[in-house]
Amino acid sequence: MWLKGFISNHVNMKLLKTCVILLLLTVLFFTLRNMDLLQLYYEENSTIINKKVTSDPSTAPSTAPPTAPSTAPPRPDDFCTFKPLSLADAEEERMLLDSIAWPESPRPPPFFLLNQTSDPAHSTFTILPGRGGVERHVGDQLEVMIQMYDFQGNPKKSGGDLLLARLHNRALEAGVAGRVVDHLNGSYSAVFSLLWEGSAQVEVTLVHSSEAVTVLHRLNREHPERVLFKSLFRSGSISETASCNVCLRQTNQPQCNYTDLRTGEPWFCYKPKKLSCDDRINHMRAGFNVRLKDKEEKLFQSKINLKVFIHSSGPANVTVLPPRKGQPEVNQGSGKSGLSGYYFHGVWRSLGGTKVHQFNNSSAISQCLKGKVVHMYGDSTLRQWFEYLDASLPDAKEINRNSPKKTGPYMIWDNAKNILVTYRVHGPPLSFIYVPTSELRYISNEIDGLVGGTNTVIVFSIWAHFSPFPIELYIRRLQSIRRAVIRLLNRAPDTLVVIRTANLRGLTPSVSLNYSDWYTLQEDKVLRAVFKGLNVRLVDAWEMTLAHHLPHNIHPGHPIVKNMVNILLSYICTK
Repeated sequence: MWLKGFISNHVNMKLLKTCVILLLLTVLFFTLRNMDLLQLYYEENSTIINKKVTSDPSTAPSTAPPTAPSTAPPRPDDFCTFKPLSLADAEEERMLLDSIAWPESPRPPPFFLLNQTSDPAHSTFTILPGRGGVERHVGDQLEVMIQMYDFQGNPKKSGGDLLLARLHNRALEAGVAGRVVDHLNGSYSAVFSLLWEGSAQVEVTLVHSSEAVTVLHRLNREHPERVLFKSLFRSGSISETASCNVCLRQTNQPQCNYTDLRTGEPWFCYKPKKLSCDDRINHMRAGFNVRLKDKEEKLFQSKINLKVFIHSSGPANVTVLPPRKGQPEVNQGSGKSGLSGYYFHGVWRSLGGTKVHQFNNSSAISQCLKGKVVHMYGDSTLRQWFEYLDASLPDAKEINRNSPKKTGPYMIWDNAKNILVTYRVHGPPLSFIYVPTSELRYISNEIDGLVGGTNTVIVFSIWAHFSPFPIELYIRRLQSIRRAVIRLLNRAPDTLVVIRTANLRGLTPSVSLNYSDWYTLQEDKVLRAVFKGLNVRLVDAWEMTLAHHLPHNIHPGHPIVKNMVNILLSYICTK
């Protein structure tokens, strides 16, 4: 009996060992197989790599510098990944990503609980006592402490909320942006420079809770194709439409690769069934497909937790006295405050360099632009500047070649004063309704085609259409533009280059999920860093929309645009 049991146990042990060996071999097989698959991600040639792109254009010989190895493999559910960069660009990208890293929120519970998220109605701000007594003078700093609470009235214990702060006086048409500091424990500080005498009112706004920011971050990482694009293909009497995007999910349908051969900027469409990739005639936005998890939409509710004012626990305003004796006046050219400027009597006063002159009539504007060529490239927020100059130069003639209303290209020409102003929309991604493919141009290529010189002004603005995509795409676009700007300034150092930064916008729940101010803030930080140290000028649209009393709008109101154009003209005509 004992012999029978011994034999049975021995057989079972051998069977167990065999199963373990088979399991280990299986794991090893799939590991090696996945390593081969991951290797495929790094062997393509476009800026963004699509798996199995079946319709490839001719490619130029590669002269690219050595590339840096990827620091992390793609996630298994990725359907596209970025091409490895040169060592220098990869290091810069890493530093940029580190510089905009957002505080992480605590891991959410397995089921959604709105009452544990940031609630502006329960949250408060408090003006802290000034140094050296209660009096506050021009040139002093004003500090405000903000404490966030959840919907149950409990203090938040972590940071990551997106807050805006503004100091203003409506009667004086004065306003300045505040700098918000996250203490990562549910409390924040807002610091303001006191720049005018009289009353100054504090305004604090919760744009997004930290929990909402977590959702926005995930959407860009996991669903970069949620803004839908398509193109019309036509040959003779045959027409077809096809979906397009920076990245396309792999299907049995072949893809057309429209990656720009000079810049490496990526764009793809599914190939039409009957027509060739060469038959594409336009680019269109086709809608949105945002995929939220259960109840996440509650994090984006107007008047509840989306761009809502936070109330003060005490007085919300201070009285500012004249500068103290012996205290130097605010130096409008020092830039020591870290601010670009502020409004006073509705006029933008610079704190960071060039004095802003007022060009209040057509004569002053045309005299400044006499003999100048101004090329504008960008989105519709820059088109506003073109439209402002067009309306301000009555002797200039429009030459628009029956261009589409929103995308251009546009041109105005004043023969008597030898003034030329042009506008052209930047290349995709573009969320316009309709753009002919013949007018899809990348800013880098356009700049490379210019001679430049003392009488040439280049203005560009590129940000609004990049919000729904991973920030790496935006970084690489800016790096490409920067290379073109450096080449331009090397061959024509006297060329003036002006960059319009991103601005705040009005947010509805649906707009927030694709074009949130949080996305815009990330882009704004990256743009400033990429062009820091170059001989370029900035127009700080972020501060100019934050400091002004007008409601936030993707297309700022006329008073703001007027001040922006005055800065541009002041760069052109410094005297």
